Amino acid sequence: MGVAKKPFRSLPSVPSGIVNSDGDAVSPWCLGGLSVAEVARRVYARLGQHDVFDRAASLSYYFLFALFPTLLFLTALLGLLPIPKLMDRLLDYVTRMLPGDAASLLTRTLAEVVKGARGSLVSIGVLAALWGAASGMVSIRTALNVAYDAHERRTWWRQRFDALALTLSFSLFTLLALVLLVFGERVGDAVAGALGVGAMFTRAWNIARWPAILLLALLGITLVYHFAPAVRQRWHWVTPGSAFALIGWVVASYGLRLYVTYFGNYNATYGSIGGVILLMLWLYLSSLTLLVGAEIDALVRVRSRLRSG
Repeated sequence: MGVAKKPFRSLPSVPSGIVNSDGDAVSPWCLGGLSVAEVARRVYARLGQHDVFDRAASLSYYFLFALFPTLLFLTALLGLLPIPKLMDRLLDYVTRMLPGDAASLLTRTLAEVVKGARGSLVSIGVLAALWGAASGMVSIRTALNVAYDAHERRTWWRQRFDALALTLSFSLFTLLALVLLVFGERVGDAVAGALGVGAMFTRAWNIARWPAILLLALLGITLVYHFAPAVRQRWHWVTPGSAFALIGWVVASYGLRLYVTYFGNYNATYGSIGGVILLMLWLYLSSLTLLVGAEIDALVRVRSRLRSG
């Protein structure tokens, strides 16, 4: 008689291609049976084990190269909508999140890129921009594989295809969230007029669109956390890691803006490249919150699998 094998779900980590254990069916908001303080303590330990701060710096470097192709691709998508000057209005919101020098650098560079590529935005330019944006998603996948202790076994072409699909999906979520952010009131008025309802519907719509914007952003981050790492896991609409990543990104962005406005003077230190330094710092903080959120979800997943075993 052969010896019965121990089920895989008793292992603390998951190689690529292994089917889920029952632990993935447990809600991630149970935190694997850990308290919030214990999760924070263990995630802090994982930050050092996985070199998260160094990986965030590496990720921000790749983000810088993928930023303008991504914006160029979004510009092409926004051009398909029958809304005049939509990108200009969206960039106005960007200037509220970023420090002034970084925002002016971003808008000025994007204007130059769009002007130079205007003739090819609907053809080869879009494909090139999409390929460049997917490079940023590939770097995210590499960083998330470390958080999940996963080994990449997919071929190079499969990785690129998955990155392109993730980039398209994330762009659509972002596009819907931005349209609701800028033109949510107009959409509500149009729907109210088409349905023949009163002002009560319009007020309810204006209140409900803000949770909808947050939900779309959360779904976009959850989509990346679910499909980017080389592990199979059960789908959850919102996870603790995605919630932390979104809240942390908003807090970090506003905190950086306030610091630069009232305390820091990067132009005095770095001169004309102060805007570049601020943009890199903002990308670093964004990368850090994304990786910390992934570490939270990875820890909760492992703990849930251990409890189920």
